[in-house]
Amino acid sequence: MSKELTDYPRKGERIWLDDEKRPYKVRTGNKRYTICTKPYNPKKTVIYSIIDWAERKRSTENLILCMGFETDEQCEEALQRLINGESELSRRNQIDLFVRRRETK
Repeated sequence: MSKELTDYPRKGERIWLDDEKRPYKVRTGNKRYTICTKPYNPKKTVIYSIIDWAERKRSTENLILCMGFETDEQCEEALQRLINGESELSRRNQIDLFVRRRETK
C-alpha cells in the first residue's frame, strides 16, 4: 500500500506499519513527516514512530533526551523541530517504510 499512497494520513487516522498487530494513531504531520503513536500499557506511555515520506523510512527522533510524544502538543513540537532542522530521524533506528493498512475515522 505504501507505494500507492497519494494522500498522506490525517490526524486521527490509524495506520498499521510492517507486520505489527496494533495500529498507530496519527497525531500530526505534513507532506514530509507524519508522527504517530500507539499505547504502551506496561509503562503507561506511548511508542512513537516518525515517518519520512520523502525518504520512505520510519524511525525515532535522534535526540538523546526525548522530549516526549504523549500529547498532541508534544508531537507538534517534535514536528516543528524536524521542520526547523533542530532534529532528524535517527539513522540507527531507521527502517524501510511499509504501510500495511490504513483506516480513516
